[in-house]
Amino acid sequence: MAAEADYYFAAGDLVNWGRNLDAAGQILQQRGKQVYVIPGNHESPQDIERLCEKYGLNNFHSGRVDIDGYSVVGLGCSNITPFATPGEYTEEELARRASEFNGLRPMIAIFHCPPYMTRLDRIANLRHAGSTAVREFLQREKPRYFFCGHIHEAAGVAEQLGETSAMNVGKNGYLLIPEPVSA
Repeated sequence: MAAEADYYFAAGDLVNWGRNLDAAGQILQQRGKQVYVIPGNHESPQDIERLCEKYGLNNFHSGRVDIDGYSVVGLGCSNITPFATPGEYTEEELARRASEFNGLRPMIAIFHCPPYMTRLDRIANLRHAGSTAVREFLQREKPRYFFCGHIHEAAGVAEQLGETSAMNVGKNGYLLIPEPVSA
């Protein structure tokens, strides 16, 4: 977190299999209430809730904050994986949770899970492992910006998805200076 910013959003998978979460908390604590955290599939929502309480961070799972005219929304966890990680939802549950953000415009969406059949969800063998529910949400709601993690092999990949500028931020993150909201 060397870059100075007004807000920091952690898109999940802070650690592997929920191990050593306190070490991540100690680093994130340096920015305190500026940090908004969602669980990846390697942390459970309860892990992130405890982390945020202990280190003075914002639990942003299913959260929303208004920043400079944008509704910034967060949804953690992934679709079901073959690995039975702690933070997984069915496609139906992802769709239900994402629908809580319907109609918010302009929107910046920060989800752990990428949309299915995009460059953001390609795993090592070029197969796709993203979420159909997330893809449907993006097609329907058209957020201005979308950020995700989850697929580590796609870290740093950006793609224009219709009206949405999308990126798998990976471990390096991304500094967003959003376009001003027109009145």
